[in-house]
Amino acid sequence: MSKAATTTYTVELPSDAENASRSTARASFQVDDSPPSEDDQAQGLTKSVLLKLASAAFSFFVSGVNDGSIGALIPHIIRDYGVTTAIVSALYAASFVGWLSAALSNTHLNHRLDLGAMMVLGAAFQVVAHALRAWPTPPFGLFITTFWFASIGQAFQDTQANTYVATEKGLTVHRWLGFIHAMYMAGCLVAPFAASPIASSPSGDGSSQWYLFYTVPLGLGVANLALAMVAFRDTFRLRPRVRALDPGTVAPEKSASALIKETLTTRSVWVISLFFFFHLGVCITAGGWVVEYLVDVRDGDLRQMGYVPAGFSGGCLLGRLLLPDPTHKFGERRMIFIYCLFCLAFQLVFWL
Repeated sequence: MSKAATTTYTVELPSDAENASRSTARASFQVDDSPPSEDDQAQGLTKSVLLKLASAAFSFFVSGVNDGSIGALIPHIIRDYGVTTAIVSALYAASFVGWLSAALSNTHLNHRLDLGAMMVLGAAFQVVAHALRAWPTPPFGLFITTFWFASIGQAFQDTQANTYVATEKGLTVHRWLGFIHAMYMAGCLVAPFAASPIASSPSGDGSSQWYLFYTVPLGLGVANLALAMVAFRDTFRLRPRVRALDPGTVAPEKSASALIKETLTTRSVWVISLFFFFHLGVCITAGGWVVEYLVDVRDGDLRQMGYVPAGFSGGCLLGRLLLPDPTHKFGERRMIFIYCLFCLAFQLVFWL
């Protein structure tokens, strides 16, 4: 058995709640960076933990079904509402506002809602979004608004699921994180195969019934909600309010506003955010517009072009299942640069 690799952190804590003196109490803790032993894995993978992992993974799958269907549906949405590509792009703006709303509110809500409550809240937002879409051609303004509901729900569940998997003891974290994120791409993979046939099947008057597709994520969303309530029932509750502490006790955690300000002053947060701005922005947007591009510019058959995004999603699915181990072994920074070079090369092949 290899020697466990540990990282030691030292933090300075106030010696009393009122900071009456300048003396501080130093606390050290260790984070085990090595894979867990077989005993740790056996102890960590209980039925309760496996159920929570299944719920976390399924929440990503439901998000993938929503995002992966957009490309196949956009051509039908444009033609049904009689709008331009510039107007229909408002759905991406609504999604951005949803994620931004979650970023601003998530920390505040976490001070009042425990893990399970946040997972259920995120699932409920998505159920509302799909329920408002799954009826004959909803008003365009309402349809765009549903992307705000879906995005804020996805953001809440995404945050809590990542946090749970990353902090649960006894797990090989990089593999399980790779698995739950692979489930997102699995949802993106299957979505076009459900959305394209439904949207391409004409009604009695020859118009598309693309809105019927949303009965699929609606059903999945209800299952996601039920699974989150069952799996995280032990934390489906309000957090107790932080009260004034007696002298000699540990100081309370920082307020939500203080945590947000501290986060915004961290340089690595901005660097990673910029990376995801380009990475996910390009992936989601390109996956959504590629079908309309192939139909309008390349004169492709709409009934067949809807399946094209599945190829991209399938590649991402394999990458998230197969690449966590080599990435962990050779280092994230080095491997990300290598992956970016491959992405640039294949993008040139596609567009040229």
